[in-house]
Amino acid sequence: MSPGNEIEGAEPTELVYVPSNSWAPIIIAAGITFILVGFFKGWSLWVIGAFLLLLGLRSWWHIADDEIEGMRREQRTDTAVIPAEPVRRSR
Repeated sequence: MSPGNEIEGAEPTELVYVPSNSWAPIIIAAGITFILVGFFKGWSLWVIGAFLLLLGLRSWWHIADDEIEGMRREQRTDTAVIPAEPVRRSR
């Protein structure tokens, strides 16, 4: 049995969760932009920006909440043994 087969057949001990793609950060950035432009150009842009900002925050909150609910609560960790040798400085 080669070492490569052991790694391929091994069960993962820790899981890495990557967030899903979302338009929420772009909507929030657009909302902030509209709010800032609205300060100089008129209250209507400020209202549109506030609406976009709240919409983006709500969307991001719900997406994050759904992803957190799907995660496992406990994981079995596997730690590596660190050798007790001093690090040698290369010259």
